[in-house]
Amino acid sequence: MLVRVRLAAAILASSALLVFAGNDKKPVLPAFVLRAETVFVLIDPDAGVSPSSPNANQKARDDVEKAIMKWGRFRLAISPGVADLVIVVRKGSGKIVQPTIGGLPTNDRPVIVQPTDNGIRLGGQKGRPPGSTDPAPQDTHPGPQVEAGMTDDMFLVYQGGAGNPLDGPAVWRFMTKDALKSPSVPAVAEFRKAVEEAEKQQQQQQKPKSNP
Repeated sequence: MLVRVRLAAAILASSALLVFAGNDKKPVLPAFVLRAETVFVLIDPDAGVSPSSPNANQKARDDVEKAIMKWGRFRLAISPGVADLVIVVRKGSGKIVQPTIGGLPTNDRPVIVQPTDNGIRLGGQKGRPPGSTDPAPQDTHPGPQVEAGMTDDMFLVYQGGAGNPLDGPAVWRFMTKDALKSPSVPAVAEFRKAVEEAEKQQQQQQKPKSNP
């Protein structure tokens, strides 16, 4: 049985730009986040499938996409390779150690045509999307594993584009209990606050200084 341990300490120290739940400091987001127009939502490729909640990550991804569309700030891209930002989500189990099934193509999903308040949501993915670290379908070997160290919901933001966006550091992070819970989806609400705060700071910096 494979034991997969998430190194939480290494993750927490990975970037000075990260924002955490409960952190009073609000660092300015990189300029490319404020310029971004499209996002792609990806389930953490390292996440296994929980036997007790097999669709938890898929539901979290769908809820995040709906919340982003309701926000209206970004459009959903069809792949991470053409997205300005890539958002990685993962449902926490609330347990330090959890048995899961690994080696499954977690980001596969059928084509969807779903009406929303802001229009029609189209999506679909089969096989490994560009930039994903998921194994290709022919290389998958489903099997039991144990995941350790991730108890809370996770919402990470990466710069999109060519290559594998997940190879770079996350530029924004929110991890707490029920961060991905619908209908409020607190992670999206907090990211929205961060973007709006950064935009205000940018506007203040661009204002011409008045002469004394």
